Amino acid sequence: MPASTRHHRALAVFVHCLGILAAVPALPSAAPEAAATPRPPAATPQPTTATPRSSAAAPPAAATPRPGAARPPAETAGPTVTQPPVAVVAWLTEPTPPSAPPAVAPPSRAPASAPPQQVTVAVAPESSPAPRYRIQVRNVGNAPVDTTVRQELPAGSSPTAISAGGRSTSAGGSSTEVTWRLRLPAHSSTTLGTALAATAPGQPLTAPACAFTSDGSRPYDCATATWKAAGAPAAEVTEAPPWRRYPVLLAGLAVLLLVSATLLWVWRRRRGRRVTAAALATSGGPEGDRGTIYPRPAAPRPASRRRTPPVWLLVGAAVVVLAGVVGTAGWTATRQVSEIDTQKQPTSGAWMGSGVTGPVGVPLRESAFEFTVYRMSCGAPGSAAKTDGGAAPANGRRCQATVGVRNVTGDHQPWHGQLQRAYLPGGRWVSTDEPATRAANLGRDIFADPMAAGTRMVLPLVFTVDGRDPPQQLELRSGVFSAGVRVHMP
Repeated sequence: MPASTRHHRALAVFVHCLGILAAVPALPSAAPEAAATPRPPAATPQPTTATPRSSAAAPPAAATPRPGAARPPAETAGPTVTQPPVAVVAWLTEPTPPSAPPAVAPPSRAPASAPPQQVTVAVAPESSPAPRYRIQVRNVGNAPVDTTVRQELPAGSSPTAISAGGRSTSAGGSSTEVTWRLRLPAHSSTTLGTALAATAPGQPLTAPACAFTSDGSRPYDCATATWKAAGAPAAEVTEAPPWRRYPVLLAGLAVLLLVSATLLWVWRRRRGRRVTAAALATSGGPEGDRGTIYPRPAAPRPASRRRTPPVWLLVGAAVVVLAGVVGTAGWTATRQVSEIDTQKQPTSGAWMGSGVTGPVGVPLRESAFEFTVYRMSCGAPGSAAKTDGGAAPANGRRCQATVGVRNVTGDHQPWHGQLQRAYLPGGRWVSTDEPATRAANLGRDIFADPMAAGTRMVLPLVFTVDGRDPPQQLELRSGVFSAGVRVHMP
């Protein structure tokens, strides 16, 4: 055989062996159950003749058991079944791995629905010369309820009349609140009332009211109402000064243009007359050259000074133009500055909706939610550190805001605790203390699930602040790109 053929055959045998070695580790190993099963006894070979017989005609050989081996079970009538090898049995009986999960998006979180309210509150203003409010508290449950009702009064106002059982206390700062402690039987209601001293006649006043648990920590329900004086005269509209009215400005500009055009025409007319008189004087008059065939020799002209407009005309025109420019620039700048709202949130670019600002008790709507801040109460300095065992600042304290949230969209909407902020003096701000907020809501994470469409919840939001000054403003929003609302605290 040629050498090249031998080399090719040797290389083929080597490659074939490598394929066998690579395939051996992939063979499944024997299962423990199959390995523990005893092998069937080997069959004793029978002498055969030289003439081969067909497998169908050959009788089955009798199996001789080995000493000490277990006796095989009795054979049943029928065809003999040949047992497969142990490795094949293990491979067939090996459990198949679980299939991969289907490529389907995980289901979205179920929207959170508002828990059933056991106590409801309704506030309505009365038509009276002085601010008066009527508060109706109803127990819709099947058991008696002990509740504490608090009404937040507008800043600077004081109560003049309170229904039986109520008392007025200071809520900190310039705000005052009226408190009632009630025990409502099952399916019963009671009506409370307050009258206030109007600080400014005809000015609308908003006074929200909330029903809390007996310890005053968790709200059942809240409502708000705004009192307006009956037949209050419409606010007088002050007219703009004359120099800011469009007709006056246009008339002044027209007069300025007319005067300037008149002065220019007079100046050009006088200048034309002077030039004509000078030309006639130089040529000797209109009859001086009549009858002359040859021109006279040129005579030297006297040097004449170029005429310029009078100084008073130039100065007057410059003063008028300067006054017009300064007046127009001042009027434009004044209008633009007066139209700037420093409290307005950005409404262009990536922001959704327009920013809204209002006081406590007024519903404020943004792109997805309607927020209403009913009240805010802050604990003593150092109370946060005592509650958390020193995790908060040494002089930190809890400020709990009672907020009503309503989903005004047609779909469930998520919201996040880190986007709700309380602004402190100096521009500093803190986000919601989520562990403290969860504890105030009896262990329920209000930010875990989105709000269902059209639902309303009244819940406490807790902020941990440092220092003695309470928050001056709350900023609430539904999403990162929402303009949000801002509530000024009294």
